[in-house]
Amino acid sequence: MEDRIEELERLRAEARQGGGEERIERQHEKGKLTARERIEYFLDDDTFTEFDQLRTHDETNFGMDAKQVKGDGVVTGYGEVDGRNVFVFAHDFTVFGGSLGEVFAEKVCKVMDMAMEVGAPVIGLNDSAGARIQEGVKSLAGYTEIFRRNQQASGVIPQISATMGPCAGGAVYSPAITDFIFMVKDTSHMYITGPGVTKTVTGEDVTHEELGGAMTHAGETGVAQFACESEEDALDKIRRLLSYLPQNNVEDPPRVEPWDDPERRDDALESIVPDNPQKPYDMTDVIATTVDEGSFFEVAENYAKNLVVGFGRLDGRSVGLVANQPRVNAGTLTVDASMKGSRFVRFCDSFNIPIVTFVDVPGYMPGTDQEHRGIIRHGAKLLYAFSEATVPLLTVITRKAYGGAYCVMASKNLGADVNYAWPTAEIAVMGPKGAVNILYRDELAEADDPDALREELIEEYREEFANPYTATDKGFLDDVIRPTETRPRLIRDLEMLQSKREDTPDKKHGNIPL
Repeated sequence: MEDRIEELERLRAEARQGGGEERIERQHEKGKLTARERIEYFLDDDTFTEFDQLRTHDETNFGMDAKQVKGDGVVTGYGEVDGRNVFVFAHDFTVFGGSLGEVFAEKVCKVMDMAMEVGAPVIGLNDSAGARIQEGVKSLAGYTEIFRRNQQASGVIPQISATMGPCAGGAVYSPAITDFIFMVKDTSHMYITGPGVTKTVTGEDVTHEELGGAMTHAGETGVAQFACESEEDALDKIRRLLSYLPQNNVEDPPRVEPWDDPERRDDALESIVPDNPQKPYDMTDVIATTVDEGSFFEVAENYAKNLVVGFGRLDGRSVGLVANQPRVNAGTLTVDASMKGSRFVRFCDSFNIPIVTFVDVPGYMPGTDQEHRGIIRHGAKLLYAFSEATVPLLTVITRKAYGGAYCVMASKNLGADVNYAWPTAEIAVMGPKGAVNILYRDELAEADDPDALREELIEEYREEFANPYTATDKGFLDDVIRPTETRPRLIRDLEMLQSKREDTPDKKHGNIPL
């Protein structure tokens, strides 16, 4: 027995070494942790249970009979984050560059299957060169098995990806299906084909960072939601994200012990909206002041900045937050903002997270760029997402809510449960200036001083029509409230809506305009 135990410990030690000390040192020189170091840092202490540590690839694969490495380039298993189960897999770049082969894929699929069976999140720590060329179509088949499981798990368990190094080809498709992607500045990259192939095919001379770096994907493409300063920063943020999420789609999100006064009323909200309707303000200040102190966790903050999304807490309960940002393009809705918002709303709806929407939107961004990029189709996504949602929907209009954009931003007739407006709200088919130019076209054309008349009519229109009271009178708003009342009212409404149930027509699934 002692000999057998010694052999087991030797094999385990070999597996923990991955590709060997030299390659581990190279990983560290690049500012990267190893697969096991990432898992150890991420999970609660002494909770990791590993699967398939001693598996190796088929030695008959082309050119791979000389070297077999225990674990085959990926570490898989489960552990705990803040005492809750999570499943995890981490690519080991020290073994065949983290490339995926048949056994590698089988290990990942096993973890994903178990996560689905027990209803727990799965986190992928990706650092891979892509498909293992030596294993041919078996590598491609392995990726396909993973993609299929990503689809099956979507909306059932949270799926979170972290890109911790260069990921190419098939290694980027699986993260793209998951709910959130974290990238690390300077060391992680995602692209279908790298700079070399890009230059050969298109003639473009582009760097890894320009083609698929963290800020490229977090700020321009929207592929990633987080661009982090370090691997540790990324892993810390994933832990924080998980604290807002339920384990699966049949559980409610966790409620933490409240630390903030539910009746807190911050006088700063009374003056946050400027008297000048053209002057911007920061909607994140409204959010941070309303939710439990320090609980706002913004998502995709570098992409489509004219719309803010993220998580927060109200009296300890998790909520999703969607808000127009007046500081950026006046908070107008654009193609990118619509895609960002609709994906976030659908995620919250999948996992029973109530949504609070703050509205200050003058409309959709006009212009040929937006029209030619398909603002009609993409703009409809946000409308579809809010209309489809069955979780509690609470909406607060802080200032402008005009035209179709009013309809889209969780309006009462779209299915929102509770709709409020501040006294500063302006709700109308269009802004005062546009309305006056249409309604008083003839009078303005005949006036001696059309500019002066226009300003007078604009003010008259704003006073008579662009206010929240007409909408309140028609039942489209539940109340006009003082800004300081926002937090306690939302908390009481959220408590009331906890038992909300909504019957929807039986169907396989809808056809959102993708």
